[in-house]
Amino acid sequence: MFTWIKRFTMVVFLLLLIGTAGIYGALALSLPALDGKGSATGIDAPVVLARDALGQAVVSASSRADAAYGLGFAHGQDRYFQMDLLRRNAAGELSELFGAAAIKRDEKMRFHQFRKLARQIVMSLPQSHKQILTRYTQGVNDGRIQSGFTSFEYLLLGTEPKAWRPEDSLLTIFGMYLDLQAGTYERDEALIVLEQKFGHEMLDFILQPSRYQAALDNSVIDSAAATIPTLPQPLTTYLPSAIADQPLYGSNNWAVTGALTKTGAAMLSDDMHLGLNVPSIWYRAQLNYQHQGQAVQVTGVSLPGAPAIVVGSNNSIAWGFTNSYVDTADWVALAADTKTQFISEVIKLPDGSEHIYQLEMSAFGPVKQIGDDKYALSWVAHQPYAVNLELVGMELLADAAAAATHAARVGIPVQNLMVVDNQGDAAWTLMGAVPARKVTHDTAAAMRSYEQTWQDNEMSRPVMKNPPNGKLWTANSRVVSVKDDQRFGDGGYALGARAVQIRDGLVAKQAFTENDFYQLQLDNQALFLAPWHESLVALLRHYAASQYQQDLAKLDAWQACACADSVGYTLVKYYRSALIDTLYAPVEAVLQQEQLSLKPVKRYLEPGLWQLLRHQPDDWLGQYDSWQDLQLAAYELAKQRLRDAYGSNMAAWRWGEVNALQVQHPFSKQIPVLSGLLDMPTVPAFGDTFMPAVQGSAFGASQRFIAQPGHLKNAILTVAGGQSGHPLSPFYRSGFAEYSAGNNTPLLPQSLMHEIRISPQ
Repeated sequence: MFTWIKRFTMVVFLLLLIGTAGIYGALALSLPALDGKGSATGIDAPVVLARDALGQAVVSASSRADAAYGLGFAHGQDRYFQMDLLRRNAAGELSELFGAAAIKRDEKMRFHQFRKLARQIVMSLPQSHKQILTRYTQGVNDGRIQSGFTSFEYLLLGTEPKAWRPEDSLLTIFGMYLDLQAGTYERDEALIVLEQKFGHEMLDFILQPSRYQAALDNSVIDSAAATIPTLPQPLTTYLPSAIADQPLYGSNNWAVTGALTKTGAAMLSDDMHLGLNVPSIWYRAQLNYQHQGQAVQVTGVSLPGAPAIVVGSNNSIAWGFTNSYVDTADWVALAADTKTQFISEVIKLPDGSEHIYQLEMSAFGPVKQIGDDKYALSWVAHQPYAVNLELVGMELLADAAAAATHAARVGIPVQNLMVVDNQGDAAWTLMGAVPARKVTHDTAAAMRSYEQTWQDNEMSRPVMKNPPNGKLWTANSRVVSVKDDQRFGDGGYALGARAVQIRDGLVAKQAFTENDFYQLQLDNQALFLAPWHESLVALLRHYAASQYQQDLAKLDAWQACACADSVGYTLVKYYRSALIDTLYAPVEAVLQQEQLSLKPVKRYLEPGLWQLLRHQPDDWLGQYDSWQDLQLAAYELAKQRLRDAYGSNMAAWRWGEVNALQVQHPFSKQIPVLSGLLDMPTVPAFGDTFMPAVQGSAFGASQRFIAQPGHLKNAILTVAGGQSGHPLSPFYRSGFAEYSAGNNTPLLPQSLMHEIRISPQ
């Protein structure tokens, strides 16, 4: 018997070894080449693709179109599966890879008809942009097939990759619209139902401005307290459910003029906040080419799938973005007799079968039932001017003023452009597609008020250049003046606490280096939560000090920062969230009955929270006998959530563990056994929301960029992940250790280690 067990164990072990060797062999076969020579049709002159120790792609070519081929080749080698997911997600075509489980998501994406719009836009592009797109597409496909063996993702899925098409690059940009602006129309959707169910008084209460305002012109919207709405009594008995936080896709950026640097050049900082996955969303690249007899060199991050440098520097200017959150979407209330039509959308499945999705369309946009009525979505992303390749034009500009002028022509989700130049100038403006309609709406627009100027891009934009104090900043809250806010509207602004902290950090100094900027990017002081800490300590000490001695000791040692070893920070953070869930439980319950949530407007709740705690209206008490009972119940709810997730030992509630950074590959989330091979190392938390160092468990600064044009040898570019999507590549995790430790890596490529030379056939 023992011999049989021993032999069986040996056979299983050998099979595992053979299986592991087979998997490793398949992975090794699909590794892209890093050195060699080749040829290609369609390019005009040799293209060289080199890489340094981080895997940063350095493309040298005779023209911008040939440089696009080289960038596409690098993207196709290193990131093709990621690109495939980006285009499929935007087009609503994930079911073809993942089966019926993805149908609901595909239906949600087909609502926007992005594949059809992308095809139309490609046809209308100027010839020079078509050429760039065509060569980039060819480079992507050549790079993908270079290894000669299907990559492991497609082997696991049992399918073959499909060739890249020019329209797919536009779908990649539409995918950014979904990340950066879907919250705008989801916000309005929730507000429509809130108005239907609770009246306009509830809207005024939720949307009241906070004291956290940091507009560039120092203008302040009156923050006089709104009337607290009365809750109908039948709604007061709902138990709290967790209202999720909506990731604030956005970013920080700021700049100072040359008067505040030793070099006399202006300096820029930019860190874009996005979901963190494997591979990283960004791809480091440098393009070198000739334009009208002049050498052009541009270095920064590209978005795999698109042929542009998104954020970077050409050594004359440097530019970066934060999501602007101006209002770019309106729901139009349809009359009962409004003419609509249905479109049959065919969603393909892996087995060759098809699912038919019936999409209702109107003259104003796609139609959806919201609450009691039907509404059509007018969104800037549905317009032909939403996407183009004008961002490529930034590479040729010589000063901040020219960049600010160019901004209105660029077809991307509208951003706060921060741009500096080597002459010392710094400027801010709105870059990207903005509808020219003049009236914005928090809830629904009437059909009679619909403006045909939705079909036009707004060319007149606010600009601020070289302010008297030499400092500019944005962080997804209101940047524009009060007057411009009335013109461009609120599309889901951040609360503003982060912007205030950045502004105050800049105001405190009169001279800056790259390191000063980097330290501000990593600022994790808990200034926003300090009043909540004070309130919680007072509550526990006054009403239950003997019961909460251990808690009070942790709160006394909270360090006033999102520090890894702070339990007190965790308690304050969880208490505030539990209090929101407790107080707004009746409102959330009504929205959930309509398959909606307060999630898209949760960032607005801060001033109302404090107002409720000050005035303590009886009708908001629900099942509790007093406001002290309600607050203590919320605190107990917070602790119960921590116990359920991390155990009863308070030592395990350290913020570094509760908010640990876990950057995962999409496959390991479904197949945990692959985690060791595919995921980045887990890192203790070093930040949170409402502070410059934004970081969640899988969300945060996707890159950190700091540059003075003309002095790029000191410039910084740190990316939250490696260059390659292949787990056996030496570049799979390159740069992540520096990122997670708060260190930095240089913007400019270092010693080049590999070279591929591609000649015209």
